[in-house]
Amino acid sequence: MGQGTEISTVVGLPTMMRIKDGAFLADDTMVAAYELGGGWMRVASAKVGRRAFLGNSGMTAPGRTVPKNGLVAVLSATPNRTRAGSSYIGSPPVLLARAAAVDDGARTYASTPALRWARGAVEVCRVVPVLVHGALLVGTALVLQWLVVTGGWGLAAVVGGVVLLATGVVAAVVTVAAKWALVGRFRAGEHPLWSPVVWRSELADTFTEVLAAPLFADAVAGSVALVWWLRGLGARIGRGVWCQTYWLPEADLVRLGDGATVGPGCVVQTHLFHDRVMSLDSVTLRDGATLGPHGVILPAAVLDDGATVGPASLVLRGERVPAGSRWVGNPIAPWRTGTGRTGAGRTETGRTGAGRTGAGRTGTGRVEAGRMGAAT
Repeated sequence: MGQGTEISTVVGLPTMMRIKDGAFLADDTMVAAYELGGGWMRVASAKVGRRAFLGNSGMTAPGRTVPKNGLVAVLSATPNRTRAGSSYIGSPPVLLARAAAVDDGARTYASTPALRWARGAVEVCRVVPVLVHGALLVGTALVLQWLVVTGGWGLAAVVGGVVLLATGVVAAVVTVAAKWALVGRFRAGEHPLWSPVVWRSELADTFTEVLAAPLFADAVAGSVALVWWLRGLGARIGRGVWCQTYWLPEADLVRLGDGATVGPGCVVQTHLFHDRVMSLDSVTLRDGATLGPHGVILPAAVLDDGATVGPASLVLRGERVPAGSRWVGNPIAPWRTGTGRTGAGRTETGRTGAGRTGAGRTGTGRVEAGRMGAAT
């Protein structure tokens, strides 16, 4: 592991990982995991180069390299051959046109001692949701024990569900309170890695992942209870919405119209984090729009009325999917049916950086979202 790396979560064989200085690994990345095929298991080293970025659910297989100053996008694979400064998207991957990033000095890569101490003070607070989680579990166990002692196992079986429900509600309320206390309302804009708003947003997200998700959100996915909770976090959600995911990282920037559907495992991604700049923008699913299971939609994207995006698909930054059309793939393309008809129109590029890339903005919309983790 090199100096100044930022790692959220990574799966693979640690002894086979080569992570260079300043590299950034976002959520659920895979580096140097073993490969199985044809009765053989392949193990080899994989490298993430200096100041390279591996996005959410990005994969770097054995023997492959994310190049220096390069990028592998969300849900994308690292190709066999790469060159320094190049970027790739999709699976199978294709070359992505992207301008070189501008280094913001102390606010991106080369932080000052004062900033490191300030960030450390915020990072230490990540223990708070862990402690709250533990306290809720102990309290729940004590209440159940009291029910058994006073009324027997029958009473505990009858009332136990209410006790567990109350535990989940407390976890949800504490998470909502923490979000508003730490960050208030999220707004579109850009923030470098070494800035308090980024650290506080990560701390608020820890409450969601450690506290609300296991004790509440996972159990109520697809129910009105999840919708109420997401509204409490700031999301604008219409009537009759079916939502099976809590992964709305900056809920204030999400709008789900009446009758919209968000499938299980989806990420409504309202931020980008490559080049160590957190770039925030809104995501909109209009009335009756559908984001299929395990789909990802990036900032500034819009699904118009009745539009459908199929499972495991990626909607790129700034894309607008036309009303009533059907799309699928990584990145999305017209969804072809058995009759050869696509049922799709043409996507339009939405709000972007007027042809510029860098700092989370792009003219093509084909950039990547990543959520920073603790420094290593």
